[in-house]
Amino acid sequence: MIFLYIASGIIAGFVIRSIFAGKSRKDEVGELKEKMARLSDEMRQKLENKEKEVSEEKKKINEDFRKSTAQTRDEIKKMKEEIETKSKTIERKADVLEKKEIEIKGKEDNLESIRSKFEEKEKFVNEILQKENTMLEKISGMSPKEAREELMSRVEEEAKEDAQKNYKQIVDNAKRDAQRESIEILAQAIQRNASEVTQESTVSTVSLTDDDMKGRIIGREGRNIRTLEAETGVNIIIDDTPGVITISSFDGVRREVAKRSLEFLIKDGRIQPVRIEEVVQKIQKEVDDIVRKAGESAVMDAGVTGLHDEMVTLLGRLKFRTSYGQNVLAHSIEVAHFAGIMAEELEIDAAFARRAGLLHDIGKAVDKDMDGNHVTIGAKLVKRYGESERLQNAIMAHHEDEQAQTAEAILIIAADTISASRPGARRENIEYYVKRITEVEEIAKGFEGVKEAYCISAGREIRIIVEPNKVSDLDAANIAKSCAKSIEEKIDYPGEIKVTVIRSSKNVEVAK
Repeated sequence: MIFLYIASGIIAGFVIRSIFAGKSRKDEVGELKEKMARLSDEMRQKLENKEKEVSEEKKKINEDFRKSTAQTRDEIKKMKEEIETKSKTIERKADVLEKKEIEIKGKEDNLESIRSKFEEKEKFVNEILQKENTMLEKISGMSPKEAREELMSRVEEEAKEDAQKNYKQIVDNAKRDAQRESIEILAQAIQRNASEVTQESTVSTVSLTDDDMKGRIIGREGRNIRTLEAETGVNIIIDDTPGVITISSFDGVRREVAKRSLEFLIKDGRIQPVRIEEVVQKIQKEVDDIVRKAGESAVMDAGVTGLHDEMVTLLGRLKFRTSYGQNVLAHSIEVAHFAGIMAEELEIDAAFARRAGLLHDIGKAVDKDMDGNHVTIGAKLVKRYGESERLQNAIMAHHEDEQAQTAEAILIIAADTISASRPGARRENIEYYVKRITEVEEIAKGFEGVKEAYCISAGREIRIIVEPNKVSDLDAANIAKSCAKSIEEKIDYPGEIKVTVIRSSKNVEVAK
């Protein structure tokens, strides 16, 4: 309809223009026909396009409706299947419940029968007891209550006495058996694992054939020695000591790289900054190979498999790390052997014990580069490389930072103590030793009633002498326990310290 209005307007316009233009009626009619034909074609074309659009939209709606209907049917079908499945499950459970109900009813009937028989027997026993009580009253002249109290008192005293005897006997036997078993296991573990004792420090020395070489190593304006220290990360000490250069660093790997590089440069004779950089890079690769091979050798020696490559490399770094003069890699291998042997004797997981023993000090490989103590760092490292939670606990528990959760974790504590405290395994400088001995004695003297305190056996035992008039035997025992606890909390020391409290008095009289 809109198109007709538009066409009529167009025609009227043409008519008006033709009138004013002075055109003939015949020309006007021809133009109108052409316009009408053109408009008719356009309208027909638009109608056809519109019909096509409507048809396509209708098809699309039908298709969407069909898909939606099919999806709804599928969902209804699935819901029916689920309902049927749940219905069958409920029916099965109902059958089971019905059977159980029947069984319970049968048991209740059986229980009722047993209860009836028990009541009959109880009644019979009560009658007998009544007769016996009457007879006992006649014989003893005591009431049932008095007789019961007397009997219970005697039985209680006898039971306490027997219990005390049995308790003491059980405890003594258990202590003897446990001590004998533990001594045998520990002795066997130590005998089966004889290893050399190595002692190293935080410094290395390089020998010189000629003291003139010191000037060449320092270089003009100190360029050579500064380059060497910058490349290796160590401190190089050149003093008046003849024929010796000292290399100082807490990082054993860096110290080894510096030592080897310096020896190579001295032998090569070409000492200049560029050459130093080349040599250090070359030696660094050699030391990396040594570290990797040391880690692989340690893993094979300990009988451990499946370790991540990075962890093997970290183990190799322990070859150049010492603790109290004891090589940490050798100590880790030793702990793995001790723990494995004891685990085999106790018939628990020996493979896990060896694994935990080998990795218990892995944190010392990077503790100079990370925050925290080596125990926490080690637990984080093994967690990063996919080790189990019980292995993390074994590492955390070996210095009692965490409660041991497995028997193997306790074995790691024992094996670590054995390896660290056996004679010759560790050493410490005299200043630290004297300081530790003094601190232990000061702790002991801090308790009330203590007269003197002396460390003996190289600091492995503290003897405390108390005043007998001020301290009782019970107080002496409490002092020993409290002193041991204070030493554990306040002082770091290898192995263990025995606390002995001595209380004695001497009375002398002269007969005249």
